[in-house]
Amino acid sequence: MRKTSILTLILFLCTTFACAQERQKFDPKRFEADLEQFIATEAGLTAQQAAAFFPVYKEMRDKQRVLFGRMGQYRHVDPCDDDACAKAIRELDDCEMQIKQLQHQYHLRFMEILPATKVLKAIRAEERFHRQAFKDAAEHRRGNQKPRK
Repeated sequence: MRKTSILTLILFLCTTFACAQERQKFDPKRFEADLEQFIATEAGLTAQQAAAFFPVYKEMRDKQRVLFGRMGQYRHVDPCDDDACAKAIRELDDCEMQIKQLQHQYHLRFMEILPATKVLKAIRAEERFHRQAFKDAAEHRRGNQKPRK
């Protein structure tokens, strides 16, 4: 009887710890919604401004995502192959230049929709949001789980 009780207690504790440490799945839709909410709040966007701004912002992010995907392919380059490394460096530089050109084009478009002060606040808010998301992810991996807002 005593062995059964101890075994039951151990199984209960193991199950409890396993459930507590279960990884939260990344939800891209929730991430985008949280990002948009953060930008709108930090930049002080009205509902009308947000409705005009975010479709153009999403368009820019979709184009950036394609370039980031291309850049990600070069993680698998053989570091011992000098020709492959040289090609990867040129391609990565090209992608980064395209990303900067894309940002420049869209920042100009944003300023046609919003005052420059709000565009700059939106750009800074996006940077802060991503910086905080990376910090939260790092803490989550270390086991210092913070409750999600």
